[in-house]
Amino acid sequence: MEVHVLCTLPDMLASPLGAGVVKRAKECGALQVFVHDLHALSPDPHHKVDDCPYGGGPGMVLRVDVVAHAIESVFGVGAAELKEKYPFILLTPQGQPFDQAAARALSAERTLVFLCGRYEGVDERIREHLVGREISLGDFVLSGGEIAAATVIEAVARLLPGVLGNQESLAEESFAGPLLEYPHYTRPAQFRGWQVPEVLTGGDHGSIRKWREGQARERTRLRRPDLLE
Repeated sequence: MEVHVLCTLPDMLASPLGAGVVKRAKECGALQVFVHDLHALSPDPHHKVDDCPYGGGPGMVLRVDVVAHAIESVFGVGAAELKEKYPFILLTPQGQPFDQAAARALSAERTLVFLCGRYEGVDERIREHLVGREISLGDFVLSGGEIAAATVIEAVARLLPGVLGNQESLAEESFAGPLLEYPHYTRPAQFRGWQVPEVLTGGDHGSIRKWREGQARERTRLRRPDLLE
């Protein structure tokens, strides 16, 4: 998979995209990530990427000409054509909520392009004519889309074949199915009077499976009843 990130603060992505699962995905050849600085790609003589909103109001707005020029410079295609060629995604609180199903769908793509908003927002013409999809991490506000992009990239990278050592672990994670994941325990079996459930140390795999299914359902009922609905 090839991933491109268009942003105004590329340094924010250096650490999350250079460690952990994403680093492993790049090292094994499953993933390539390219981060593009919108300031460097701006057609403005002073490399500005934003301006005051028409009609007044607080904050600054990411300019449509800057994004269009960046697309054409990086990909060599017209800005309006990019969303027909690749999934072009804007990270924004107004987007579709991101979940595990969305991560699985994106992991099937060969190329992904992310646009990270910043400041007060983006010129609405970017939404209307350039991006093909909008994604939100949840009902809260970040100062920009860089951390959101890093989050989505990691969620997708770990689903790529060959990245995780044990692919079976993906099937038993929270949100891989309709239930949250069951509790996990490891050594020591006793610590400060805190005991590992006896069923997990007894060796009866049928009982263990039944216990885990019951725990997953109860945990989901208590914490996320909406998933059971």
